[in-house]
Parts: sequence; C-alpha cells; structure tokens
Amino acid sequence: MLELDVVPEKSLGNESWELVLGMAFSQVVHILQQQFRVIKGVQIIYNEQCPLDSDLVILLSEDGVRLSFDSSSQRLKVIEVTDMSKVKLTYCGSTFCSPEVLPTRQQIDDCFGATHPGEYDASQQMFVLHFRGLSFSFLADSKCKLDAALGSSPPGQLSNGSSPLVSRMAIYYGNSLADTRPPPLPLCCFGNQSFLESLEVLREGDTTTGVRLTLLTEAYEMSRLSGPVQKKLTRCVYFGDSVQDVVWALGSPNKVFYKEEDKMKIHAQDSHRLLAARASDYFYNYFTLGLDVLFDAQRHVVKKLVLQSNYPGHFNFQQYYRCPFRLRLRLPPTPEQRRATLVDVADDQDGHIVTAFTKWDELQERLVKASERPVVLNRTSSTNTTNPFGSTYCYGYQDIIFEVMRNKHIASVTLYQRSSNRHHRAKGAAS
Repeated sequence: MLELDVVPEKSLGNESWELVLGMAFSQVVHILQQQFRVIKGVQIIYNEQCPLDSDLVILLSEDGVRLSFDSSSQRLKVIEVTDMSKVKLTYCGSTFCSPEVLPTRQQIDDCFGATHPGEYDASQQMFVLHFRGLSFSFLADSKCKLDAALGSSPPGQLSNGSSPLVSRMAIYYGNSLADTRPPPLPLCCFGNQSFLESLEVLREGDTTTGVRLTLLTEAYEMSRLSGPVQKKLTRCVYFGDSVQDVVWALGSPNKVFYKEEDKMKIHAQDSHRLLAARASDYFYNYFTLGLDVLFDAQRHVVKKLVLQSNYPGHFNFQQYYRCPFRLRLRLPPTPEQRRATLVDVADDQDGHIVTAFTKWDELQERLVKASERPVVLNRTSSTNTTNPFGSTYCYGYQDIIFEVMRNKHIASVTLYQRSSNRHHRAKGAAS
C-alpha cells in the first residue's frame, strides 16, 4: 500500500518521490519507471483519433490513483485518488485515510478544518466538499439528497446511522476543479534543465534560415540563499552554425545520436553519390525542448532541425516534450481562390501559421498536389524492432518535411538547408 502525503493545490507523494501539479508528462513517466517495484499496473489512456479533445491520463489501477494531463501543454492538471482503500494518506503529519483510520466526514473536518458547505452533484449522486486546491466526494443516499434539497452540507451520518466515507479525493490548482488548468512548470521540476516557452521558425521568403527559441531556465540572484528564480532567455540557431554555437545557445544536449543510415536519402536527387567511408552525421537531442539538431559529419555545422509534436500514438511519444513551434508559410491560393473574382488575400499576405496543433487536413490541399504520394516511414529501434503504432507519412514542401500520423496530426517538422542556399552561405562566409 502506498503511503502518501497530501499537499493541497500542489502535490501527492512521499520522501522518495513526489507528483507535482504542473509537472510534465515525461517527468511523471520517469518517476513511475523508477518506482516500478512498488507502483504496478500503470496504464496510459488517450483519445487516439482526437488527442487534443480530452485529457491525457495515467491510471495507476492497483493503487487507485488517476493522473490527468492537459492535452495541449501535457502538464499534470489533476491528481485523483479514486479508491481510498488502496492508499494511506496523511496531511501535515496527521493520517486521515488508512486501514485503521477511515476517511469519514468527521475525520476530514478534524484534519483539514472548517470549510464552506458542500455541493451536491446530482449527475454523480455525490456530495463534494471543497477546500482550496482540494476536494472530497462522498457517496449520497436518500438522506443526503434531502439535505441537498435543504441546502445542507454532507451530514455526519447516513440514514442507516453510519458515517459517510470519502469515495474520491482530487488535488488541483485554484478554487474550482471544473475550471482548473495546470500551473506553470514548477521550479522544483527544472532540475538544471532548460525548457521551451516558444519557438519561431525564421524564414526569408520561401527559405528557412533557422529558429528563434524562448527558453525558460532556473537561475539564482545575488545570493543562492534567496533560492532559484525563473529566467527567460532568447537564443537563435541557424543553418551553418557550429557545434560550439549550438552548445552556447542551448547548452549540452540530453543525448548524442549518430546516424547509421538516412532512410530519406534515396529520395534525394543525388542519392547515387554514396561515400562508403563517410563518417556518420550526428544528432544533438534536446528532449526538454522537443528539438533535434543534425550536424554534418564533415563540416560539423547544422544541416537539419527537427521539431517534435510528441503526440500519443507516435513511436517517439514521451521521449520528448512538445515543441511549441510557430511556422509562418505563404500558401499558394486554392483553386476556388484562383477562380474567384474578389478574394480576401489577408491570409496570403500575413501567411498561414502552422503549430503543433495544426492538422494536416488544413494544409494538404494547398501544399501538395493531388497526384503526389507521401513517403511511408516505419520507425523501429535496436531494442524494439516492431512499431505497434504503425507507419507515418512524410510530405515535402520547399525546405520542410511534415511527418503526418494516421489521425492527420503533425508528428514532427523537419527543416533543412537546400544545397543552393548552403553554397551561397559558404561563399558569403568566405568573403
């Protein structure tokens, strides 16, 4: 049985680990993996076709705990204990739920103090007692329903004389469980890492030149005794930047990966120019930024940037944090716009904004010819030779590759430098 401390509006945990509101999905998964000896029966629940329409959920079925994550930010929004008999809970050193201490209404009052009268939820037939950032739900019987009609709070006794027990507990941010949103990533979750607030793709006309990143990191003021504070930095990474340039801008990568093969090479015009003895290009993986930087093996400069959307149902899911990118494209007019006499050209002048939440349906008609077929990509790894999520589809447009899932969400965006622009930049640098 898990023994957990409850901190309203903040967390649930113990001396070994803590689940904190606002924590990223990947961080929670990492904690659960470390506690595999005591936490079992972990399930991930998501909407396969429409992953943004409902919360991403981690269910600890053997421990009666449910963790709900905002589908957009992928940060922890609500911590629920759905089976009070499977855990031991304490608050400020006082136990209010265990095999020896039943979580009655009186026990909650003694432990947490007075609060406003409860609310009756007719849809679930429960009384809900609210504290700031914390709520308790009691099963209601006929006496509870009568009390609800009279505007009373959960009674001290049910109609059979027994005391009502808490059936569910929720920890959330703010005053309302129904309207709660995850708080910003807490400083205690930074762990000497940088996180990404936003990423802007830099383009000159129809050519990508690099990316501008707004980074969040922890820093200390004049004295470390004052504790860490959040600091915001703006950094740029351009094609042709050296390894040293990238490390200065973004810090050391979480991982370095050397490419053994390029599965897209065969689709390039110069695919026949294969050098047997050529060294491998290599990636700098920045998992907390949702970003991969590919360096050329010969010149050791940036040649590709990969932005990860981190959707459930993708092979790389939860390895990365979602990259909140913005890509402005000047889209060609649709056939209807070409035929129309009067056209609202604001979209063409301002450009179309592509983000991690844009669906391919919104772009396909204007970016890809109907006769053009995608490249099918089937991801595997050395430790997992099968891909249970199926293939994805890659579409090219200008110097961009969109990797699209079966549900039409964009799994990743690859930005690369076309060879003509590469030579132009090299000549300019030499002069």
